[in-house]
Amino acid sequence: MKKIYTVFPYGKYKALTLSYDDGREEDRRLVSIFRKYGLKATFNLNSGLASEDPRRIRMDEWPELYKGFEIASHTVTHPTISRCPLSVVAEEILEDRKRLEMITGYPVRGLAYPNGSYSKDIISLLPALGISYARIVGNSDDFSIPENFLEWKATCHHNHNLLENAEAFISFAKPQYLKLMYVWGHSYEFTDNGNWNLIEKFSEMISGKDEIWYATNIEIVDYLEASKRLVFSADREMVYNPSAMTLWITVDDDPVAIPGGATVKL
Repeated sequence: MKKIYTVFPYGKYKALTLSYDDGREEDRRLVSIFRKYGLKATFNLNSGLASEDPRRIRMDEWPELYKGFEIASHTVTHPTISRCPLSVVAEEILEDRKRLEMITGYPVRGLAYPNGSYSKDIISLLPALGISYARIVGNSDDFSIPENFLEWKATCHHNHNLLENAEAFISFAKPQYLKLMYVWGHSYEFTDNGNWNLIEKFSEMISGKDEIWYATNIEIVDYLEASKRLVFSADREMVYNPSAMTLWITVDDDPVAIPGGATVKL
């Protein structure tokens, strides 16, 4: 009987993603570091604050600055949304999506809860608002795939055991497991804390690993959700991919690509 595992693209069994909030001017330096080392990140932005705070990057700079990364919602005005009426929460997210989408040219489907504030009612509301995932605050110190992407806790804030978690993630060498490292924070914290060397060291040590897929938040969500829709024959001799993207599995430890719309014999 064939042993079949879901894997990340090209048979990789680990993925790294990063998430940074608020669109402050330090994002320019952070983006340059990520580009230097080939890392991918999601930037969560408030469309209603960019023109009000001189420390924030202007919206007209966003398309070029964040090109190749993901822009996600952080609400229009960054309220503590668990204290707001649900109608206000809906407006904060939908209006932010509309404004961000005018800038990006693609559907914005991610969210970082402002001030880490959310509730069960807000989680239930998000799919109707077009949100596919939402990041909470806190540190899991774990590399597991989240059970609920609308309550997605990162592995760590960059000021919490970052290098220790990176070392554990790099050294993990059991391809029978699928692992994800997720780092979050605010770029201005590197200036406030005088530790830009921390993210530079982290980026250098974790980059260029053959077994790691470097991806944005939405790329990971879309890939894993599409992987769940693979259709296998009863005898495990073939698989059909109903989605548009190419997906990967391993069959007896050998990577196999399943193109979008294709049926592949295993």
